[in-house]
Amino acid sequence: MTGRKRMLGGFLTVGGWTLLSRLLGFARDVMIAAFLGTGPAAQAFIVAFSLPNMFRRFFAEGAFNMAFVPMFSKKLESGDEPLEFARDAFSGLASILITLTVVAMVLMPWLVWAMASGFVGDERFDLAVTYGRIAFPYILFISLAALLSGVLNATHRFTAAAAAPVLLNVIFIGALVMGNLAGFDVGLTLAWMVPVAGIAQLSLVWIAAKRAGFALYPSWPKLTPDLKRLAIIAAPAALAGGVVQVNLLVGRQVASQFDAAVAWLYNADRLYQLPLGVVGIAIGIVLLPELSRRLQAGDTAGGQEAFSRAGEISLALTIPAAVALVVIPLPLVEVLFQRGKFGPDDTAATAAAVQIYGLGLPAFVLQKVYQPLFFARANTKTPFYYALVAMVINAGLAIGLAPIIGYLAAAIGATFASWGMVFLLWSGSRKMGDAARFDKRFRKCIIGILAASALMGVVLFAAQLVLNPMFGAGAWRYLALALLICIGFVSYFGIGQMIGAFKLSEFRRSLRR
Repeated sequence: MTGRKRMLGGFLTVGGWTLLSRLLGFARDVMIAAFLGTGPAAQAFIVAFSLPNMFRRFFAEGAFNMAFVPMFSKKLESGDEPLEFARDAFSGLASILITLTVVAMVLMPWLVWAMASGFVGDERFDLAVTYGRIAFPYILFISLAALLSGVLNATHRFTAAAAAPVLLNVIFIGALVMGNLAGFDVGLTLAWMVPVAGIAQLSLVWIAAKRAGFALYPSWPKLTPDLKRLAIIAAPAALAGGVVQVNLLVGRQVASQFDAAVAWLYNADRLYQLPLGVVGIAIGIVLLPELSRRLQAGDTAGGQEAFSRAGEISLALTIPAAVALVVIPLPLVEVLFQRGKFGPDDTAATAAAVQIYGLGLPAFVLQKVYQPLFFARANTKTPFYYALVAMVINAGLAIGLAPIIGYLAAAIGATFASWGMVFLLWSGSRKMGDAARFDKRFRKCIIGILAASALMGVVLFAAQLVLNPMFGAGAWRYLALALLICIGFVSYFGIGQMIGAFKLSEFRRSLRR
């Protein structure tokens, strides 16, 4: 299979499973709200579950894996004992995480206070501490699963690693249904399901890795020269992950100054995270090991091919999604969120944030395309410095504009910071040669993608005007939204095929594979 076909096939595999995971996650959140509402147990569980997930961004798909995957891919390509390196990394990571878990469980009251000091003095605090101590070991299982997923992705085995996140949502949904029928404490049941889901995810990828010839067993950790180098490379990436958390904190702080703005921005975030998660995560997972392998082999042309096809695929799916978020935010928000206490004013406010996030969506995804150029070269320091600049942009705009334009300043800050990060990554990659430059095919395709997306936007706007009466007719609004989405899909892919922006046959062949 050629590199281009392998890239597209891997992207569609990861993207499809990620989409399923996101949809099940949305269903999970709806069910949690139905069973727990917004009471003390629900709030306590959200905080408790966020703790291992926050650390996960450092140890799982974050810093450690960004450093591990390029090193492992190069050893795999050269035959330089990749199994021994993976086993050492597995044991070293496990020892760090076991220590972190023990310390966190002891210090859980302080961690909960740091996350939600408003809980102090009522039952939410004690519940969050209890749930947190039960749920926190998830960080151990999911981080080891992420390392194994990196091994699988480097060997072009994407299915098990991409399917693992689905298990979490399936287990949660099953536990909610069974726990409610059995009369269990739903909050406590959910807390216990977090480590159970982690064990299930780890088991799935461990079995897949063993079948691929990489059976990793924990042993007493050894600080080898390779692990020292891995730690040195991972440290700046961990700091960059911390910068991302600061950006999120700034946005929440700005939003908290305005009534209901936290909810408006959260719901807007849910909408743009769907295409971002499916496209961005898939590109990052598939591109990094491919680039690392090409660089190790000295294959500049192959590296440029992998980089260009990743950019082409990601923008072919992201730009039309961004146009849709800008053109039809009101119908999307109205149908998905407007019910109960979420009224028309909330819909309008959320839709405005969706439009701003939509303008930044291509930038969020392009970051996932450009960052592997640095990570594949074991360069995690430069993206960290760029992240610091983006943090300043985000904080300056969000805090500076808040007194003038209100809660939308947070969305504007995030969008401008993201485009600033893309510019810095692009300019920093110029010294890397042809392997970091898009090829002629990409430059030709991007013009067609932009044209097809713009025409799709016109079609969507006209279709929305025609379907407006259905959006105001109760349950008919669901059919109206489904029709609007179908019109968008058909118009974009139809126009793109006609003007030669892409070939649908390539997507179909990869899906069959």
